Amino acid sequence: MARIFCVANQKGGVGKTTTTVNLCAGLAKVGQRVLMVDLDPQGNATMGSGVDKRQLALSVYDVLLGSASVREAAVRSESCGYQVLGANRELAGAEVELVELEQREKRLKTALAEVEADYDFVLIDCPPSLSMLTLNGLCSAHGVIVPMQCEYFALEGLTDLVNTIKQVHANLNKDLQIIGLLRVMFDPRITLQQQVSDQLKGHFGDKVFNTVIPRNVRLAEAPSYGLPGVVFDPAAKGSQAFVEFAHEMVERIKAM
Repeated sequence: MARIFCVANQKGGVGKTTTTVNLCAGLAKVGQRVLMVDLDPQGNATMGSGVDKRQLALSVYDVLLGSASVREAAVRSESCGYQVLGANRELAGAEVELVELEQREKRLKTALAEVEADYDFVLIDCPPSLSMLTLNGLCSAHGVIVPMQCEYFALEGLTDLVNTIKQVHANLNKDLQIIGLLRVMFDPRITLQQQVSDQLKGHFGDKVFNTVIPRNVRLAEAPSYGLPGVVFDPAAKGSQAFVEFAHEMVERIKAM
């Protein structure tokens, strides 16, 4: 049965999409069956997985509105080794259209339930705002992976996210929990980053993943080639860190 995780953080620009596509590629590399769900209308995770969002015949939009199943809409990214349930600009309209539908916050959960035997991991890339799309992701998931930079404002954003997760847990999804915090774009030479990292570990303990993703130029370049860094340059430090993170995720799931 698939383990379903949202990659979420209400603060923008913290590397959610980079984390999603590289973790998907890392998990595929270590032999896991993976589905990546793009819930952001910008479709960056779709393009970053080697899939052209403009060429999609069916997308997550069709799945949410019930006109297609996940099996029909998902496409395989041959270069990356995982399945992609892509997004494009159409998805921006789903916000309005979902309002009038029954079980509007659980449409994705219902759709994913049909394919949970087909995958080991389903990773959902959420938009930065707390929207109906993000809510669909949180209601579908067993847990949340929170990528965050070790900076002061990131700690403030984390407080908001923890409160949101508590509310969804109480009212809509009893399974939802924080699986772990992933420190990204980390530069050990910056004293503040070390201090925030220590604060995180002191407050959240083993909820902080052991793997740290370093600030890495090759990871930043990879999306312009339509690939995760793990595929674009497997030898780069950032890519190797994501493969290490994939191993840690698999081990953490076994222990749950």
